[in-house]
Amino acid sequence: MSATVSFEVTSPLGPQPVTLSYARVGRGEPLLLLHGIGHHRQAWDPVVDILATEREVIAVDLPGFGASPALPDGLTHDLPTMNAALGALCAALELDRPHVAGNSLGGLLALGMGREKLVRSVTALSPAGFWTPAERRYAFAVLIGMRRVAERMPLPLVRRLARSAAGRAALTSTIYARPGRRSPEAVVAETLALAGATGFTETLRAGTTVRFTDDVPGVPVTVAWGARDRLLVPRQGVRAKRTIPGARLVRLPGCGHVPMNDDPALVARVLLDGSRR
Repeated sequence: MSATVSFEVTSPLGPQPVTLSYARVGRGEPLLLLHGIGHHRQAWDPVVDILATEREVIAVDLPGFGASPALPDGLTHDLPTMNAALGALCAALELDRPHVAGNSLGGLLALGMGREKLVRSVTALSPAGFWTPAERRYAFAVLIGMRRVAERMPLPLVRRLARSAAGRAALTSTIYARPGRRSPEAVVAETLALAGATGFTETLRAGTTVRFTDDVPGVPVTVAWGARDRLLVPRQGVRAKRTIPGARLVRLPGCGHVPMNDDPALVARVLLDGSRR
């Protein structure tokens, strides 16, 4: 069941209110889940029930995505602000250094939380920030193209395409290696989420100069990469390992950029193992 939480984040204009939507389920040590740009917390649905048998799972809609409004004036969608917002979120939900897992943008944010010692462990699935300039430009061009298609496509057409495996592939094969496995309802919902993401442009703009170049000492880190990731290519995982030498690098066979739906059992096992380290 979804809920909202509000808290304040410091800005040059003084404390600013931030409201985030989230869902909380399960029992055990807390595990915070962070989705990618243009997505929403339901991206984690394929693995939540498995995780909830061993963890208290908190899946969040990041600012300007899903059901969460964009950040207010005075706050930018950059990494320092997002670190502050996610730290304030943990305080508001009484999460004392939770485990965190993130995909894409969420993986980058999870690593940022690890660097700031806000969490017990980090599991990053195809995290952003380990690209070359050319790879970043390619990924951003693909994301912008996906966003434009989602914005312009009439809802009846989205629903019609989502009813067939071929249609779901047309809509989502950039991020899923096995798009036919995604349910029609989920494909419609995430297409609408991408079209309506009020934080998309500002988040993408803030990422233009981002590269993750720091080690994350003192925090267990797992970096996992889909072998069939077409958005952030798997060689970026090798760079992540060089940057964070103590990280465990895991290959996800048969998985794309958003691997949770491609192989839920494998991804859930990686997340649980990562949060035991």
